[in-house]
Amino acid sequence: MLQITATEFKKNLGKYLAIINKEDILITRNGIPVAQITIPKDDKVSLVNQLIGIIPDDGYTIEDARRERLMKNEDNH
Repeated sequence: MLQITATEFKKNLGKYLAIINKEDILITRNGIPVAQITIPKDDKVSLVNQLIGIIPDDGYTIEDARRERLMKNEDNH
């Protein structure tokens, strides 16, 4: 995540609007975070959908992920 000041963002709005397609931006004022800009969620979903088929199917299912998460949760308690 790119961190910039509000003044920098205001001065170079066009530059940061172009960057936002590649990474999230955290805007600060006096060192305190005041805003975070991200691409719309639909675009992130679209990006994930584009990756389907690129990553080989290893048989790992959603149920496997849930089971693994529950096991980790039980181990922490």
